Amino acid sequence: MKEHGEEITKRFYRRLFDSHPELKNIFNQTHQITGHQPRALANAIYAAAANIEDMSTIMPALERIGQKHRSLQILPEHYPIVGENLLAAIKDILGDAATDEVIAAWANAYEVISDVFIRMEDILYKTAINQPGGWAGFKDFIIDKKVKESDVITSFYLKPKDGKELPSFIPGQYITVKIDIKEEKYNHLRQYSLSDRPRKDYYRISVKREDAMKEHPEGVVSTDLHMLYHEGDILPVSVPAGDFYLDLESNLPVVLISGGVGLTPMMSMLNTLIEDYPERKVYFIHAARNSNVHAFREYVRDVSKDNNNVTSHFLYTYPSEEDQKQKLFDKEGYITVEWLQEILPTNNAQFYFCGPTTFMKSVNKVLKDFGVNESSIHYEFFGSFGNLDDEL
Repeated sequence: MKEHGEEITKRFYRRLFDSHPELKNIFNQTHQITGHQPRALANAIYAAAANIEDMSTIMPALERIGQKHRSLQILPEHYPIVGENLLAAIKDILGDAATDEVIAAWANAYEVISDVFIRMEDILYKTAINQPGGWAGFKDFIIDKKVKESDVITSFYLKPKDGKELPSFIPGQYITVKIDIKEEKYNHLRQYSLSDRPRKDYYRISVKREDAMKEHPEGVVSTDLHMLYHEGDILPVSVPAGDFYLDLESNLPVVLISGGVGLTPMMSMLNTLIEDYPERKVYFIHAARNSNVHAFREYVRDVSKDNNNVTSHFLYTYPSEEDQKQKLFDKEGYITVEWLQEILPTNNAQFYFCGPTTFMKSVNKVLKDFGVNESSIHYEFFGSFGNLDDEL
């Protein structure tokens, strides 16, 4: 699996969608095109099999996947279908090396792995349904307000169509949105971080329009949301999920670091901290190309001015002449250890970061070089298994 994992999982997805095309309603087809999903699945299967005698060592990664499965409505009846097609893909790729003994061993391993997920997800489903305001599956929400935050990011304020009170969530978590794309047979599911603190009457998501770049196709869902969905339209939504969230029990300072649209979960954390934990020191660090694509810039600056416990710092990699003239940013370039030492009085804090993969790899290394305790480093990394040190 370590040597042939990605080849096997690519074959697996082809078999799966050929025999069960209805599952395209669940799986992100863009991730199939880019190869992201096959890589993530290969990593997950290999790690689970390698730790099959004691999965406690990889429970954080399993929890991340379980949370995503619950938000996507992966059900126990899906696991036998996946297992059948996975074993067939192993046979296809390994050929004569896939002896009866090898296939039997993988069948046993898959049974153990799937049982772990089924039991874990059963608890998550029951929690989602039984909590105050909770529901099963997807529930219709009305776009109550649509606000442009930058050239590429727009916020959607979502209120439940039935008018009922919403279940709370922990700042940093996300919801799954179901979208029907015109002239496409299957619907699309996407996870978006909640970008405001928990409210009783609405959820807010802030979506970046993903334009086509090199080998990456245009984001069909984000483009439709920006161009075709308006106030009054309906979006089906699942109960908030996710294992990346603010530690509300700690009294340590909080350092929120984001790149691009990665600031969305940080906004939820920031708004929660200023409303409910005004005594806790907060450092808000955001990196963007320039002010044109920098969402919530004025809001965060105002929060910093109005709250003595909040300090904000903005970095631009390609500031415009207007940015430089009006001094709309604090540093040109990238986050470095030396710069963190200048703006942070201590490394004894809780660090949260989110953004593009290359950005997060860089921040992860900087924080380790800064001497931050590994237990104090938290990040959101959709669609992957393991950690940033294993990526790319």
